[in-house]
Amino acid sequence: MLVLSLLGAIAAAVCFGVASVMQAVAARTAPVGAGVDPRLLVRLLRQLPFVLGTALDILGFFAELAALRSLPLFVVQAAVAANLAVTAVVAVRVLHVRLSGREWAAVAAVCAGLAMLGLSSGHENPAAVSLRFKLVLLGCVAVVGVGGAVAGRLRGRARSAALGLAAGLGFGFVAIGSRVVRSLAPWDLIRDPAMYVVAAGGLVAFLFFATALQRGSVTVTTGTVVVAETLVPALVGVLLLGDRTRDGYVGLAAVGFALAVAGALTLARFGEPSAEPAETPPTGEPTNPVR
Repeated sequence: MLVLSLLGAIAAAVCFGVASVMQAVAARTAPVGAGVDPRLLVRLLRQLPFVLGTALDILGFFAELAALRSLPLFVVQAAVAANLAVTAVVAVRVLHVRLSGREWAAVAAVCAGLAMLGLSSGHENPAAVSLRFKLVLLGCVAVVGVGGAVAGRLRGRARSAALGLAAGLGFGFVAIGSRVVRSLAPWDLIRDPAMYVVAAGGLVAFLFFATALQRGSVTVTTGTVVVAETLVPALVGVLLLGDRTRDGYVGLAAVGFALAVAGALTLARFGEPSAEPAETPPTGEPTNPVR
């Protein structure tokens, strides 16, 4: 069961990473309008790569949810952040992006970190928490929503960082909510406040992440998202939900988590493949835009 859960977390990262590249391919071929054009989504939905990428995002979410049924939050969230490594590697083949030696080292660090986390993680059952705890989570999502709305009025890098933080917290609450869901039976899900935490957290995360990428720095936004969506759930899991490593493997888990997150941060420019151009190589030959 533990091995299957680890595979589920890795599958989620692969789905998210490949989906990003497929959606970038679709976005490149869509006509560019002035300002925010709601019709862009309609045009993208007519393109097979975008539809397939969205389907992979949905599949990745369910793989993440399945992994959270028996793995600690710090393992699953580090694995999800590893989708940037997947995006980088796939972008090399599909978008003809060039990775620097530092970025290839970051990909290797992510892989090594995930291997360490896999060796050190123990089996967890869905966390048993009170109704009050779930309602507090829902209130926290509301606070993040208000904070993100205020952050949207800032300017420059401060706006990118603040919106990225709000988006990362939203994604983090999706993971925490998923971790405390006790039953996947449809009627139980409807009555469980944790599922509303998941839904609301995903909504605000998507809204603020998209807004930040549209109006600010991809690297700053993605970096703050990675930090918030990994560190906050990890701390909640360890301090409040009883997440633990295997006996004697705390040090290995800590090193693995740090490697995976540091590698993901190094690859932050892949947060949106079509949003930010890569650095021009020494030969002066331009590269394709990447995330």
